[in-house]
Amino acid sequence: MRRTAIILLALSLLVVIFPAIGQEKFRTEKDLLGEKEVPADAYYGVQTARALENFQISAVQINHYPGFVEAWAIVKLAAARANADVGAMDKTKLAAIEKACQALLDGKYHDQFQVDWYQGGAGTCTNMNAN
Repeated sequence: MRRTAIILLALSLLVVIFPAIGQEKFRTEKDLLGEKEVPADAYYGVQTARALENFQISAVQINHYPGFVEAWAIVKLAAARANADVGAMDKTKLAAIEKACQALLDGKYHDQFQVDWYQGGAGTCTNMNAN
């Protein structure tokens, strides 16, 4: 009797535990092509998720080259400052972009740049990933 209860308890735990193992949490984002699930902990959005799915060319991610990610941060920072200088961007947005760019220059969040290296060079996917 006791052995049967232990077996039933073990089976009950397996039913509860195993479905949760390996399940990644997602958020749903939408663009002109429709809805797409993006990993919940990703800083990138739907356009990058689509690029990851559609442009698997070399299996080398752009984050393999930290200098490239840092260069994007410098370009984004310069563009934001130029837009703020001419009044096209408010100082609050500029401050947020400056903080994000400094984090990239400090080596943080490079893991979020997952677009394929060769597609990354084409521009659009990398630009959306950086945004």
